[in-house]
Amino acid sequence: MVPEGQIMDILEKQRKDILQRLSNLTEAQAEFRYAPGKWSIKEVIGHLADTERYMTYRLFCIARGEKAQLPGHDQDEFVKEAMFESYPVITLIEDYVSVRNSTVQLLKNLRNDVWINWGDANGCPVTVRALAFIIAGHELHHVKILTERYFQDNDFPA
Repeated sequence: MVPEGQIMDILEKQRKDILQRLSNLTEAQAEFRYAPGKWSIKEVIGHLADTERYMTYRLFCIARGEKAQLPGHDQDEFVKEAMFESYPVITLIEDYVSVRNSTVQLLKNLRNDVWINWGDANGCPVTVRALAFIIAGHELHHVKILTERYFQDNDFPA
């Protein structure tokens, strides 16, 4: 899903795009779920920030030479425990922006030679470079779902 181009440019463009898409959401819109049992938009935003934190942690560890297997996580438990519904949507958006800014800054400061470092993330071999693209692809996946299943739903609040 990630387009051709420099990963730094892609990540920075994503930050701008998601701010444009989400910054005018009302609280009612941000609490919308397109189906029972699905995450609200608030939960999706929180999930994006949390997952990027987690993936960036893995990326950081591997870039620094970590050889131990890095753990996985249960995204549904993370969302449940975070209680994103209790936060104003603007707070969740600000958190996402903060995380993305931190990711971009970390990537800017990586030495060229560490982008090809291999590590073990939850039993899967992965490089620093791949993790950067996974972060971008994960966001693209959720933006597609937000666009197709949330914003275009007939019951989406006006």
